[in-house]
Amino acid sequence: MVIGKQTDLLGVSLFAAACVHAFVILGITFKPTEKSKPEFRQQSLEVMVLRRPTEENKTDEKPDFLAQSSQQGGGEESKPAKPPTSEAAAPLALPIPELSTPTEPVTPQPQKPLLNTATSKLKTPTPPPREAPPPTPSTKQLLSSKALEIARVTAELEKKTRAYAKMPKRKSINASTKEYKYAAYLDAWRRKVERIGNLNYPDQAKRSRLYGNLVLHVAVKADGSVEQIKVLHSSGHKILDDAAVRIVRLAAPFSPFPNEIRKETDILDITRTWQFLRSGRLNSQ
Repeated sequence: MVIGKQTDLLGVSLFAAACVHAFVILGITFKPTEKSKPEFRQQSLEVMVLRRPTEENKTDEKPDFLAQSSQQGGGEESKPAKPPTSEAAAPLALPIPELSTPTEPVTPQPQKPLLNTATSKLKTPTPPPREAPPPTPSTKQLLSSKALEIARVTAELEKKTRAYAKMPKRKSINASTKEYKYAAYLDAWRRKVERIGNLNYPDQAKRSRLYGNLVLHVAVKADGSVEQIKVLHSSGHKILDDAAVRIVRLAAPFSPFPNEIRKETDILDITRTWQFLRSGRLNSQ
């Protein structure tokens, strides 16, 4: 009989323990933190503290209440009484999980699109804005602008005419000139150059037996002075070319222009061909 009661008592104890564990496990819940309610309600758990039975304690055959162990020695009351459970049990200190404070959502900044260099180069440039056409001038403005343009052109022509009038009047003559007044002056000028040239023929040309023809241009002023001497065509020997220029300078000044030539021209441009012969004489053509 004693063994059967112990078996029943063990089953009841296991059932009671399972109920207590289920109550404890199912009674613990987690809630998200609310800013408006900072305080949390804690679940209370009733715990009954009993002493474990010793070998000296005798098992009561007719117990008033069932528990995990005998209540003998648990109090001084003569009559058995159910322990009161109306008072709130001491709160069980359970670890409160730390809930992370919800952070404000971060708005992602819009990223600038990356431009491909190849695409940007192929991008068609925007044409510049067209300028407004200029206003159409009136008839009065056109007439005044025409008058100003005519006055400007007239002043420019007058300036060129005065400059041309101040320029010396020139006359070109040569061996083929047939006009008497110029032909007479040219012949006298030639004979003087030949006479001075034969008197001052270059000695080096005689010793080296140099000869040749050259074309000489001489500009003679109205007073008979020489303005310019220029070799137009060389003889091929620098000694002969330099000798011809020196002979003309030795022959200057020449006779002044006659009145009939002075009225028409200020400078005579004389072009003649001079020959240095093998015989050592100077001749003109």
